[in-house]
Amino acid sequence: MISGVHAIIYTGGADALRAFFRDVLEFDSVDAGGGWPIFALPPAELAVHPTEGAGAHELYLMCDDIHTTVKELERKGVEFARPVEDAGWGLMTSMRVPGGGELGLYEPRHPSPDHTRG
Repeated sequence: MISGVHAIIYTGGADALRAFFRDVLEFDSVDAGGGWPIFALPPAELAVHPTEGAGAHELYLMCDDIHTTVKELERKGVEFARPVEDAGWGLMTSMRVPGGGELGLYEPRHPSPDHTRG
């Protein structure tokens, strides 16, 4: 039924953010036409959290070792908006991305779905 997820980030600095995903995070991409890249993402998971009032959406990149990943990204010039914090269910931080805004990064402590199963 569902074959994947297509996530979109809106920004006033699209070219810079595309270069960030291509050159810094080293995500593979395909040309969707006219030089418009569509980036491949690592396996994904979706959590649903209860909230009061209007809903919201968040996007986090996941890693196996947040401290090593932060150091690697800092060597590539990435600036982090906050130090790594222990949230109980995982370690998390947020990186500043070109065009404004932040992108979450976290090392989960919870089990993740098996992405090899269809």
